[in-house]
Amino acid sequence: MTRLGHFRFAGHTAVVTGAASGIGEQLAYQLGELGSHLVLVDRDEARLKTVADRVRASHPGLTVDSIVADLADRAQVEGVATKVLADHPAIGLLVNNAGIALGGRFDQVTVEEFETVMNVNFRAPMLLTHALLPALTAAPGSHLVNVSSLFGLIAPAGQSAYAASKFALRGLSQALHTELAENGVGVTTVHPGGIRTRIAEGAIVGTHVPTSEIEPNRKLFDALLTYPPEKAARQIIEAVAKRKPRLLIALSAKAPDLLARLFPVGHARVMQFLTTTSVKIGARR
Repeated sequence: MTRLGHFRFAGHTAVVTGAASGIGEQLAYQLGELGSHLVLVDRDEARLKTVADRVRASHPGLTVDSIVADLADRAQVEGVATKVLADHPAIGLLVNNAGIALGGRFDQVTVEEFETVMNVNFRAPMLLTHALLPALTAAPGSHLVNVSSLFGLIAPAGQSAYAASKFALRGLSQALHTELAENGVGVTTVHPGGIRTRIAEGAIVGTHVPTSEIEPNRKLFDALLTYPPEKAARQIIEAVAKRKPRLLIALSAKAPDLLARLFPVGHARVMQFLTTTSVKIGARR
């Protein structure tokens, strides 16, 4: 197994998906500050252009490419990989950050809705990583980041699709951590807690979720998203620099992870109680 030294950002090309907002947007700004050339990917063309233009204005010496793509579409994911390989035969950093949520019990969502979440959250990172391996191995000391989730550590009711996708990404990442070390590629699996992003706003609602439940559930989910995305991005960059294999961000990820380790079966009830209680207290303030 190859022992990897600290990752050096300056001069490397970094590919970041989900770069138009949230953690991905903040990673774009901070990687630019560190001297990384960027390939930014997102489906929101207007917001992606704003982010790319801001980085270009702040760092005119950097190459900043933007690719508009819906990662739920396999053909578009493959198109992203083809373009990246053509323009950047060697990349230093790949951050699979894009994600989408789906609210509803398993019996309230359609198979198509479930598959959409799996396609964005798991299939797209898997396809991009597989296709871009030649570019990663061509850059000595490169690194892969897969952004899983708190729900890649625990699986609460109403999050079957999201949890399934994030547990799958966690499993892939852990296997790759060992496999890719032989090729001199580091791997970090990230488990963010409640980061203040647009994921609640952009979440799909299951077709068969009662209308009366939609807004309360959205407010519950949104109330948990409090951790600053710029702080989360900074922690990811620090983890990459130190080649950490695993990163938990915020107490909202660390506490459930500990509970799941201590109580493999009973932690779900504890988490449901704590979540409901914290939201009620917050609503009274």
